[in-house]
Amino acid sequence: MRNEEMLLIPGPTPVVDSIYDAMASETRGHTDPRFVAIYKNAIDQTRKLFHTDGEVFVVAGSGTIGMEMALVNTVAAGEKILVVSQGYFGDRFITLGQAFGIEVDVLQSEWGKQVDPQEVEAKLGSGTYKAVTITHADTSTGVAANLDALVPIVKKHGALIILDGVCATAAMEEDMSKTYGGPDNTIDVILTGSQKALGVPPGLAIVAFNQSALAARKQIERVPAYYCDIYNWIPIMNDPSKYFATPPVNLIYAYNEGIELVLMEGVEKRIVRHTAFGKAVRAALGEYGMTALAGEDVAASTLSCILYPDGVDDSTFRAALGAKGVVVAGALAHLAGKAFRIGHMGNTTEQMLAKAVELIGETLNDIGHTVDTAKAVERFKVEVATAV
Repeated sequence: MRNEEMLLIPGPTPVVDSIYDAMASETRGHTDPRFVAIYKNAIDQTRKLFHTDGEVFVVAGSGTIGMEMALVNTVAAGEKILVVSQGYFGDRFITLGQAFGIEVDVLQSEWGKQVDPQEVEAKLGSGTYKAVTITHADTSTGVAANLDALVPIVKKHGALIILDGVCATAAMEEDMSKTYGGPDNTIDVILTGSQKALGVPPGLAIVAFNQSALAARKQIERVPAYYCDIYNWIPIMNDPSKYFATPPVNLIYAYNEGIELVLMEGVEKRIVRHTAFGKAVRAALGEYGMTALAGEDVAASTLSCILYPDGVDDSTFRAALGAKGVVVAGALAHLAGKAFRIGHMGNTTEQMLAKAVELIGETLNDIGHTVDTAKAVERFKVEVATAV
């Protein structure tokens, strides 16, 4: 990669040269047959990624646009949703739903833990909910949702499942054809962004609807949106030569290359790789007295929120580490200054992450917190070799 720094935040993530090269291709008109063919391929490959029997949408916008598109096309004003939140980004569905007149109930876990499925069961049994929102991997906490437990419960109560895959897609299992213990127990909507485990620069929202979600849109006479109304996008997704809003031509080039790389590696192999990297990074940093907020039984494979040992100043540590060429993110909300977040997803490699572990150790030594860097790097390599 020709990146000058290791961008190990929870997104954007490192971009490989072939994606940069694709993005730097000549800008063509959005109705040019050469661009249309690329856009169509990207859309078709997105269908393969999610295994959906419905529609997919690849449009200009961030993951937040994806959240809005998922919600307003399935839930009408006055209907009720349940937000299953395991961190800051799960909570965003609260204000988003309220902005469109949707009634919102919420189950929030302690940061670093999952929402108890029994609480979800009890809540859904107490009323009628049109949909349940679940964040697959919360970017603030590094906690992964337990879909095996949650999907059957939600489906038992007849609600749609809206899965926020922004920090999980192409690294954690998101198969819309998978049934979780029953023929109708499937995920109805998945939304994501281009800049995380997909490894593409920011700027694209990607959303997939199954037939149940499309039926929910049909029941809504009029959605409170224009750009986010999927009825304005379905004709374009089926024939990209048509026009609704100008697509980001060069980002589509990049995304097309990115998703080709994902499918070439194979989603199952990517899941194994990301799981191995996540466990290895957390184990290695544990050698420095650093503790992951999320225990291994609930940890996401794409990022980790790492608590500092006593005596480490957040701003000093991250600035010194950044000077060595490794960029990590600060923690959010009440954990600000007490932890940092490190991404280990997308185009990251074993060599890159091993070097990052080494430089984190060097930085700790530089700021007066003595650690054994060699031991941590070796621990990382052993954990990867064991897991892969």
